[in-house]
Amino acid sequence: MRWTSISAIFFLFFAASAFFLLPFGVRTDEEVGNSKIPGQADSAPHRFDLKRHLLKAVVLGVVLTAIYYANYVNGWITADDIDFYN
Repeated sequence: MRWTSISAIFFLFFAASAFFLLPFGVRTDEEVGNSKIPGQADSAPHRFDLKRHLLKAVVLGVVLTAIYYANYVNGWITADDIDFYN
């Protein structure tokens, strides 16, 4: 597999991970004990740390890419294994 293919697969896993991880670790103003600003949504996060969120997404993207590449090299699961019509 070419390095460009690996980097494209990593980017896809990274983007999916970034969206998947959004609701985890977020605390609202009510949970923290602060008062809400008038008009603020109840679910609005108290503080969103973008750098930490992206770092978590990179780590998860690297892990998923490594698993995908290991499966590609070793052939643990192939298209024949998931063919539902045979």
